[in-house]
Amino acid sequence: MVRLRKPHVCGNNEWEIVRLGADIGLRCQHCGHRILLARRELERRLTAFVRRPERAEPPADLELDPPRTD
Repeated sequence: MVRLRKPHVCGNNEWEIVRLGADIGLRCQHCGHRILLARRELERRLTAFVRRPERAEPPADLELDPPRTD
């Protein structure tokens, strides 16, 4: 969740980051409108991080180490 300098047309200025890459995908938290901004443009418009995601835990049934065949 980030806060941008100018509010969206709906009046909200908090956005959720939904895509990372060369372009950053954002979704308005009020109306759900989605936009793409260039990384440089987002850095210019960004005023604050509202909330950062917590680290996701892998599922309990997922084996991270392959079984050993000694």
